[in-house]
Amino acid sequence: MNATEYIGVYNADGGPAGEVRYIVGKFLGTAHCSLCDVTHTWRRRPEWDAMVARLGVPFRLLHLNELDDELERAVAHAGSPVVFARVDGALRVALDADQLETAGGSVERFASLLESASPA
Repeated sequence: MNATEYIGVYNADGGPAGEVRYIVGKFLGTAHCSLCDVTHTWRRRPEWDAMVARLGVPFRLLHLNELDDELERAVAHAGSPVVFARVDGALRVALDADQLETAGGSVERFASLLESASPA
């Protein structure tokens, strides 16, 4: 895949209120984001940052309330969490929610999935 950028979209809102809602929802079992599980424990995982550095292309992480119009349309179609690859200027799904779930919170497994992804 010749991606010039990756964009991961969490299944959660950002900011203090969004973070609190997610943490409470995760504790109560009403909120889940498999991309969050890969990128964070209580804070961002150093192994995530190392994996992104090895990619050689930018990787942005965004929350649902941080999306521009293009990404809002793409997420409305693909769902969240999701990882998009920008290929030839277009956003394509690299990893959907089901694929992200198979990572099981593992950065190593995520990297393998991303490496073998063929964006739709």
